[in-house]
Amino acid sequence: MPQATFHFPRGFLWGTATAAHQVEGHNTNNTWYAWEQAGHTADTCDLACDWWGGRWREDLDRAAESGQNAHRFSVEWSRIQPKIDRWDEAALDHYRQMLQGMYERGLTPVVTLHHFSDPLWFAEQGGWENDKAIGQFVEFVKKVVSALKEYVPLWCTFNEPNVYATMGYIMGVFPPGRTGDMATAQRVMLNMVRAHAAAYEVIHRLHPVARVGMVLNYRGFSPARGWMPFDAGIARLQSRLYNDLIPATLRDGVFRGLPRRIRIPEARGKQDFLGINYYTRDLVAFVPWKPADLFSRRFYPPDAPLSETGFIAHQPEGMFAALKWGLQFDVPLIVTENGVEDSQDTLRPRYLVEHVHQVWRAVNFNWPVKGYFHWTLVDNFEWERGWQQRFGLWALERETQARRKRPSADLYAAICRENGISYAMVERYAPDALAALFP
Repeated sequence: MPQATFHFPRGFLWGTATAAHQVEGHNTNNTWYAWEQAGHTADTCDLACDWWGGRWREDLDRAAESGQNAHRFSVEWSRIQPKIDRWDEAALDHYRQMLQGMYERGLTPVVTLHHFSDPLWFAEQGGWENDKAIGQFVEFVKKVVSALKEYVPLWCTFNEPNVYATMGYIMGVFPPGRTGDMATAQRVMLNMVRAHAAAYEVIHRLHPVARVGMVLNYRGFSPARGWMPFDAGIARLQSRLYNDLIPATLRDGVFRGLPRRIRIPEARGKQDFLGINYYTRDLVAFVPWKPADLFSRRFYPPDAPLSETGFIAHQPEGMFAALKWGLQFDVPLIVTENGVEDSQDTLRPRYLVEHVHQVWRAVNFNWPVKGYFHWTLVDNFEWERGWQQRFGLWALERETQARRKRPSADLYAAICRENGISYAMVERYAPDALAALFP
């Protein structure tokens, strides 16, 4: 069995990703707080990881001490603009302090401007269903970029607009809780694309050297039965609507929705990089009596290892497929999220090294992959699932806010410091992955 090291290029970004509502605590002026208070989530966010209270300092200390050189986080719109006619300069100062803290720790900031949560005043005016949302978001972007531009080389306008629309308007588990409303889901994504294009122009005008992209959740859809043309057709349709729709619009300026195409010439070419969030992929079978599910049933391969709640199947080949898919958009790629819920840290070591190895494979094909961000640094509030899933390299005790390092934190630190994966680290931290990485 060969003892080798899979090295990454110099300057490769290694980090973890977080989001404002999930870590800050006491965000009481946004749609997610209202959604939680109405009883739509497993439990409530409350203090979260107490980043707004200052615990970001110790968590980012841990990130820096473990060899990470970047961190992706989001700013909370409802803090910065609590009312349509009011800006909170103290909130901007707070984010400025966080950015300064990242530089002091040697962490390159990657800032997401919209990560699922909206101000209450914005939602009351119709949110992303309303065409006015585009101008309102642009005003927010102007304010944030003007205040923070000296610290931010990479801006993500939206995190996973495909998830936002699917979960809020088709599945009904995100606010506003609609089900089966494909037409409005597409309208929401269309407005987000237009808002991204307008924000792209604003950011480049205010901060010409910045790079601006969007973050998409990529989920592989493969036909469950290779011999069944209906399985293949429905898998292609789901991939087109979920994976391709938004980044293809930014490439071509054409929104290929159902039932019609819409030309958006101002969106064409408005992407400096594409952030790809990959967790798992599905098998898709055609089911004619399930129109609400696009005539399909989605499931995991029976032999795929599952996370502790069955939420994620360990399918690292899907990471390589996600990056190969991203090549068609002709921009640099960043893995902006990848991780697994695992409170006992039994699957995570294998999941981590086998997925990072697939990123290495892509890099060695000379594909333009520039970084990898693990989800996440410390256990946080996982949206409608509340605190039931633990994605952190560090465990969090909610009642005391105590942090406890999981073994995978040391594994990821070894990867970051080495800028690669070595036989020795896999043997030590994830021996069940040796056969896959060093056959």
